Amino acid sequence: MSTRQHTALPKAQTLVEALPWLVRHHGKTIVIKFGGNAMVDDQLKAAFAQDVVFLRHAGLRPVVVHGGGPQISAQLDRHGLVSEFKAGLRVTTPEAMDVVRMVLAGQVQRELVGLLNTHGPLAVGLTGEDAHTITATRHRPVIDGEPVDIGRVGEITEIDTGAVETLLDDGRIPVVSSIARSADDGHVYNVNADTAAAALAAALGAETLIVLTDVEGLYENWPQSDEVISRLTASELERLLPELSSGMVPKMRGCLTAVRGGVHTARVIDGRVQHSILLEIFTDDGIGTMVVPDKEDDA
Repeated sequence: MSTRQHTALPKAQTLVEALPWLVRHHGKTIVIKFGGNAMVDDQLKAAFAQDVVFLRHAGLRPVVVHGGGPQISAQLDRHGLVSEFKAGLRVTTPEAMDVVRMVLAGQVQRELVGLLNTHGPLAVGLTGEDAHTITATRHRPVIDGEPVDIGRVGEITEIDTGAVETLLDDGRIPVVSSIARSADDGHVYNVNADTAAAALAAALGAETLIVLTDVEGLYENWPQSDEVISRLTASELERLLPELSSGMVPKMRGCLTAVRGGVHTARVIDGRVQHSILLEIFTDDGIGTMVVPDKEDDA
């Protein structure tokens, strides 16, 4: 065998390893929440776009949902608007909401759609406002036993998947910004992107929800240990939720919502690793933490 064939062999082995996963996921919808370092590092952004386009050409139906915390904070600073947080959520005044909307729909989404479309006419951007994709009501978190007004922050009340499914059926990649309009007062609301991705995954009957983070996954006993829990059931996750750090709560709660809503698996993976999505979907090892419904564990 020639040296040339020798060097090519690992590539063939990698493709063969992916085969059962390609068969399993073919034609299935997968919702990916884009965030963390993957959203601000140019190389990671480019690798993310390649991964999503690969999924599409491998026969999957990817949907991308994004927020834009760092970009929103930077733009609020430029406008002289102070970022205030209560119960881990950004207090969003009407003036701040204008900035949030502009950043998510006019900056973050546009850049992501552009990156995806360097590989072909695939991505289409929309917000939760479009075609009533996400409807919300004003969210009032309870702090010290009292409901607190945090402005234009929404709690999802309804998902209409019509526009997203039409795009998927047309072979497109929907890119959804996590803002919503309220049926109560007609205002536009900022919605947590982890929550929006989970709700959309459940409404679409997605095979998988993937949430990109800046950690390796859910740690067994943080900060005493950096051992990552590779797999846990919905009930096991529910018991862990009160002990989690505030940053992981919306992500893991989203995973719980998704699998309880019919999504087969929900995964939190390290977005700092290039091509982490492909590693998670198409290899035997995978990375990060996977949440499965209770009945699957019994089986």
